[in-house]
Amino acid sequence: MRKIIHYVHASLDGYIEGPNGEFDWPTMGPELSAYSFSHMERVDTFLYGRPVWEMMAGYWPNVESISDHPHDLKFAPVWRRTPKVVFSRTLREPGHGARVIDGANLVEQVTALKAEPGKDLLLMGGASVAAELTAHGLIDEYEVVVHPVVLGGGKALFPESKRFDLQLVESRTFDDGVVLLHHRPASH
Repeated sequence: MRKIIHYVHASLDGYIEGPNGEFDWPTMGPELSAYSFSHMERVDTFLYGRPVWEMMAGYWPNVESISDHPHDLKFAPVWRRTPKVVFSRTLREPGHGARVIDGANLVEQVTALKAEPGKDLLLMGGASVAAELTAHGLIDEYEVVVHPVVLGGGKALFPESKRFDLQLVESRTFDDGVVLLHHRPASH
């Protein structure tokens, strides 16, 4: 059975976006960049909620005309060739090699996705999707990359979540004072 790994950037005060939707604060130094590329040995599909998908689909296909950051330029071809799944009740034709899982029978659809042959699945965005998958016990690992910034508000990492216990698998410090907290649910 494939695993779902929730890989997410968060501020020190637990937000994944600033008060006005800002996502200009994560720093991607060489060490964190190398770590993020190490996921490609383990995963073969990216998962997104619709709002994050729209941001990604607006950035990665044309990143060479937007950014000259080494990480972005190296990741763009990986993003383009990797199969993607978008969780959305409204989106029908996502493009860019993605397919949609709608809100109907979410548990059954995600369980079937996890049962497909292949490598693990990397959930890289979507607080509501992550919360819903967490509520149903469908996320197998949490990799929270904590950046040394306090946003003072915004979208919470775990919005309106019920309590659940986690076991620390690994913690690691990267360049720019970024810390990885890698956990598994206590029940796994």
